[in-house]
Parts: sequence; structure tokens; C-alpha cells
Amino acid sequence: MAQSKLYPVVMAGGSGSRLWPLSRVLYPKQFLCL
Repeated sequence: MAQSKLYPVVMAGGSGSRLWPLSRVLYPKQFLCL
């Protein structure tokens, strides 16, 4: 049985300008479905 690999990603800090328009002040990076 093939196992999928999980990679944890910590998206913390900053204003999220590199992920704009997905990340905004009212919708921070922590709540994005990536």
C-alpha cells in the first residue's frame, strides 16, 4: 500500500502581502485553504 507523505507548513507572521489577494487583514493566512 502506498503511503502519502505529509509536510507541515507554518504560515505565521507578517501582513501576508506575498499571498495577496488571498491573505488580507480580515482573512489571515492561517485560515486559507491551500
